Amino acid sequence: MGKGIVSNDANAIGQFMADDWVIVSWTGVSDKKQFLSFIESGDLTHSAMDMIAGTERVRIYGDTAILTGRVTNTAHYKGEEFPADEWTSDIFLKINGEWKCVLSHITPADKTKAN
Repeated sequence: MGKGIVSNDANAIGQFMADDWVIVSWTGVSDKKQFLSFIESGDLTHSAMDMIAGTERVRIYGDTAILTGRVTNTAHYKGEEFPADEWTSDIFLKINGEWKCVLSHITPADKTKAN
């Protein structure tokens, strides 16, 4: 999904998401339509999105998968740069044979603590 985000292609990014996908962050909850509209308008872009090696954890429970890890990224919102170091949790469901993200949750990393 990181490469998809950096592509800044709303259609490509949307392919990873279930229709009822939401992201939860310190600013609240945003849905798929709202998130993709920021990308489609060009207001939100990403120039970097990288999982820190060794922090990823994947667990699969039947048709549900949970991915957690520490991610660094550089977002740009209306031209202003926002570098971030975050812990992310993504929940995927297998829907019609394809893995789709149904929920993403991001939390700023405490840079004073190790992984």
